Amino acid sequence: MPSTRRGLLFGSTGLVAAAAAVLFGARARAARFYEGPVSDHFDGTVFRDPHGAAPKSVTDLVRWWGSRGGSADWPDWAPSPHVDTPPARVTGPRLRIGYVGHASFLLQTGGHNILIDPVWSERASPVGFAGPKRVNDPGIPFENLPKIDTVLVSHGHYDHLDADTLSRLAADHRPRIVTPLGNDAVMADHDPAIVAEAYDWHDRIELSPDVAVTLVPLRHWSARGLLDRNKTLWAGFVIDTPAGRLYHVSDSGYGDGFRFREARDRYGPFRLAILPIGAYEPRWFMRDQHMNPDEAVQALADCGAELALAHHHGTFKLTDEAIDAPVKDLRAACAAAEIPDERFRVLAPGEAWEL
Repeated sequence: MPSTRRGLLFGSTGLVAAAAAVLFGARARAARFYEGPVSDHFDGTVFRDPHGAAPKSVTDLVRWWGSRGGSADWPDWAPSPHVDTPPARVTGPRLRIGYVGHASFLLQTGGHNILIDPVWSERASPVGFAGPKRVNDPGIPFENLPKIDTVLVSHGHYDHLDADTLSRLAADHRPRIVTPLGNDAVMADHDPAIVAEAYDWHDRIELSPDVAVTLVPLRHWSARGLLDRNKTLWAGFVIDTPAGRLYHVSDSGYGDGFRFREARDRYGPFRLAILPIGAYEPRWFMRDQHMNPDEAVQALADCGAELALAHHHGTFKLTDEAIDAPVKDLRAACAAAEIPDERFRVLAPGEAWEL
């Protein structure tokens, strides 16, 4: 199978990647990753979003495979012309955002260095020989990273929770790792040296005297195996910094926009929203878990952020759209909404933006 089709078999939905995890000896996925009190989004065994939708079934996934002739080809290699060498620290009321690629960012503010969903591995997959392969290098070479203080991991899909990268970070940086409930067990199962703190929606964690993070609900789901669907929680992040309050949306469907208005009303105003724009085709399959660019623009309006930054595009082929479709579609959606390009920014891997 050509490399341009691999994302169809190992997409962020995690289902076929999960099959590989089972076949190649990963932990028995019937195990519990979290035990705790029942809540409006946890029934004692699995998590759910009361305002969301159930993930698609294996039958739906097979239906998608059967129609994959409509998938756009990606190039085998699409390098970015940029390579970032971040400073050791950023102090004062400034924020520097370095784009690693796909959903990975380095945030530097208040003298604190934060990685979000760090993925330096070649593939977003449970196995090293198959699955979505990156088409460009990480925009910040691993050896160029400054001392990392905190890592935020939004959820367990392979393009966000890269256990091999977390092992490297644990060995070289020993950062504090913050993640939603249950993902700490997934990490420790891979490598006991990965020591993570797991929190629930709306928990607030002080990272430094000037920086804090709150986990917030999103319309998504989780799985790394065939039998662990929704046994770990997913979340977005509201990050308080000296440069203002940030709203980071990892993966999320749009739905009726409730979660974005909720974030505005409970945690706004926001200086910046970091919003996903990719992995959205075909819509009948992806609508409930990934926004398209039109919906990302609507999410910006709903959350009321002053500025927006795009992510989740251009590195791993996970779904059917072309490599350049998310950015083209975003520009069209911004034009239709009369939003200037400088308000909703797009970075290439290796580019940085300082506010």
